[in-house]
Parts: sequence; structure tokens; C-alpha cells
Amino acid sequence: MSGATAVDPDTIGDATGQPVLQATGVVMQFGGLKAVNDVNLTVLPGQIVGLIGPNGAGKTTFFNCLTGMYLPTGGSVRLLGQSLPPKPRAVVKAGMARTFQNIRLFGNMTALENVMVGRYVRTRTGALSAVLRLPSFHREERETRARAEELLDYVGLSKSAELLARNMPYGDQRRLEIARAMATDPKLLLLDEPTAGMNPRETEEATDLIFRIRDAGMAVVVIEHDMRFIFNLCDRVLCLVRGEVLVEGTPAEVQSDPRVIEAYIGTADDEDETDAPVTDAPVTGSPGQEGQR
Repeated sequence: MSGATAVDPDTIGDATGQPVLQATGVVMQFGGLKAVNDVNLTVLPGQIVGLIGPNGAGKTTFFNCLTGMYLPTGGSVRLLGQSLPPKPRAVVKAGMARTFQNIRLFGNMTALENVMVGRYVRTRTGALSAVLRLPSFHREERETRARAEELLDYVGLSKSAELLARNMPYGDQRRLEIARAMATDPKLLLLDEPTAGMNPRETEEATDLIFRIRDAGMAVVVIEHDMRFIFNLCDRVLCLVRGEVLVEGTPAEVQSDPRVIEAYIGTADDEDETDAPVTDAPVTGSPGQEGQR
């Protein structure tokens, strides 16, 4: 990987310590099921915060509330002090980007094209200029391509720029998703199980990449079931159980908390989601079933 720039300094929050993200009293209810109940999360500039919990704890549902995919039943979400509208595109434009547990790339597009798609949220050229191929369109297209190439280089995929996304190795697809998210110039990056399915070498590379993103000044929130990965990576860790915060603290504090050990870490299958204790299984057919984890 070269010295390519990951983050545009103008997109990062100020140095006053103002929270990048402040989620207060977030509630998400589906009928009689509270998938998320009164969850608070504050993320400061340059922090990496981990979100853990057993299967059905509501982690991805909480992510969906933050990113506008769900309209929370209660509470508020603020990015650098500004309330976020419950619309995914508006949230991305405001400065929050995410990846998904199940990779969502455009398989028939190249790696470069996938990152360029993420960049278009920051372009200003209208449809008329694009149709008529005006000079402003060509200028922005060159700038978009150059930024996409820079980000591919940053995540170590410069040699894969012209490969179709569906033909790339699994670990490379994960990194490509991160590059596409970063193309939106986020102030906050949300990563949903970024190392799921990775081998140890790929996990180590992902750890190094997230540290470099943090060191560039960006805040990161990570959902992950790999406890070693989380506790080596994060400044703070939040543990959810049954949609509620069980404990929040430093990795050492959370790792040694008896309640966390009982609820998650101490189980024999704590890294196997299918065998992890289901503390609040969603009702069959509930609208929250797909998103709740």
C-alpha cells in the first residue's frame, strides 16, 4: 500500500472534542418487540468504538437506526451536533457511511467502478450536463476516477482496479466495500462485521487498515463477533443484550465484566453466531427479523 490519502481533512470534525456521533435514547420497536431499547452511544473524533453482543442483541438494528434505514421509534441521532434525517442518502451526504455484514457490491462492475459509484454522492454535475457531456461533467468524471484510484491504492487494491467485483477474493471484496464507503468522504465509518469469513492473515490486514483510517482522523464504529479482534482494536466497547446496553467501557473493563462473560464471551461458541445464545429471538415474520442481530 502506498501513502495515498484516505481522508479529506476538511470532512473531519473539529479538534474541540465535539462528538462526531451522539445517539440518545434510541428505541426501535416492531409491534410488541423492542429490538433496541434506550441505547445511547457517543463517538469522539479519532475513536474506534466496538459494538458486541449475542445473536439477537439488536446490533445491526441499531446501525440501521443510525444510518436512516429505519426510522427509530424514539430517541435522536446527531452527527457533529446536527440531527440526521431518517433517509439513507441524506445520512451519507451528512457524513456517515457504512458497510454491511453481507457484502453488497455491484458484482458486474469493476473494483474501480464500485468505488466511483460511492463518490458520486459528492459530485455536483446534473443530469443535463451528463447527457450533453459538458466540460463540467468530464472534469468531475476525471476527479471521481482519480479519487477512486487513490482509495483503491490506500486499501491495497490498486492492482485489482479492473477486476469485476464478483471475481475478487473474499477478503478483497471486504476491503473494496470499505474503499467505496470512504469514497463518500465520511466523518464516521460504520463497519458491520468487517472480518466475517476472513482468515487470520486477512483479519490482520483489516486491523491494520482500520487503524490507519483512525490515525488519519476518522471515527469508526465496528460490529464484530471476533472478540480478539474487537478488544485489540477498540478504544471503547459497548455490549448489547436484548436490545439494551449491558455494559460500556474500555476493552479491559468489558472483557472482565462477569455479566458480559455470562451473556456472551464466556460461552463455548462465542464466535459462532449460529450457536451463540439467542437472548431475544425475533417473532417469526416480524419486520425486524432480517435486521435484528
